[in-house]
Amino acid sequence: MKFRPIEDHCLNAYRRKLLQAFAAVPTAALLGNPPASAQSLRRLSVQLGWVPNVQYAGEWVAMERGFFKANGLDVEILPGGPNALQAPVVLAAGKVALGYSTWFPILDAVAKGNPIVIVGTVFARSPMGVLSLPKKPIRKAADLVGSRLLVQGANERVAVDATLKLAGLPLNWTPVPAGFSPEPLLAGDGDGYTAFSTNQPLALEKMGMKPGKDFFFTTFDDLGFRTLVAVLVTTRGYLDAHRNDVVGYVRSISQGWEENEKDPAYAAKLVVQKYGVDLGLDLQQQIRQNEVQIPLARGEKPGLPRLALDRDVVAGPLYASARATGRTNLPDIDKLVDFSVVTEANRPATR
Repeated sequence: MKFRPIEDHCLNAYRRKLLQAFAAVPTAALLGNPPASAQSLRRLSVQLGWVPNVQYAGEWVAMERGFFKANGLDVEILPGGPNALQAPVVLAAGKVALGYSTWFPILDAVAKGNPIVIVGTVFARSPMGVLSLPKKPIRKAADLVGSRLLVQGANERVAVDATLKLAGLPLNWTPVPAGFSPEPLLAGDGDGYTAFSTNQPLALEKMGMKPGKDFFFTTFDDLGFRTLVAVLVTTRGYLDAHRNDVVGYVRSISQGWEENEKDPAYAAKLVVQKYGVDLGLDLQQQIRQNEVQIPLARGEKPGLPRLALDRDVVAGPLYASARATGRTNLPDIDKLVDFSVVTEANRPATR
């Protein structure tokens, strides 16, 4: 599943910038020694899962407020995007230290023998779901049966099928190919539209439509199909050799997300004016996206720290959802996830 928080018109210019960025940064600069001016800091490179927008508010705030430096890190952030390789591939090639990916590509990479390990997840809940209108609201899994759904790609089709399987319902629905815009839903081309809470519903809000009245958005999590986006991963070898750096990174972005809650406009301005300046992003949209994603960036349950995964959720609904997609070669949970990194990140920092 791909997190798509920008509009199509930004992508062509971004593709050019992305290719230039990767071509300009050699591997040695990513994983090697820092320049002389930063010898006191340890270089750490990270690949984003998508473009540098407000989805990565924790990073931008940590960068601006000096949280990375306070944890002894000189962080290099590389963009993801439509032309970028997925983080598990780049990690396996030794090009970066950390990366963001989504649940199923991580499982697939581990199943193929790649020593990928999860160290945290920024969003405890996935923003992916189904957008619908009052004439045929989709609020539960049974509402999917017999419906025509506008879907953006194969991953969304798999999500719908798996949701029905988990609910013990027939795979009786009709997929209708669609792009990133909810306009076909408004035109009546489908009963529902697979979307993200941080994107398409905001477009409807901007049109003056009211959630819960003029449209409905139900996450796949609420429909019974659990998955994760914005999962932070590294390789087992890097974690063993540079554990303090990984812990320091997790601590820094946790601090960044804490600060982000105090003023959602701050990170949005950083993106529009600095880190994503070439994307042509709209400030008000980025602020609203940040407001919507803030609840997703809190722990799975009260008392669970930011970025922490709940072992019971991994073993239960997350693995059940993976099996519903046909994945059977699931790794041992303690080999897949290092739960202790987030725990250590919530202790006082040491240099």
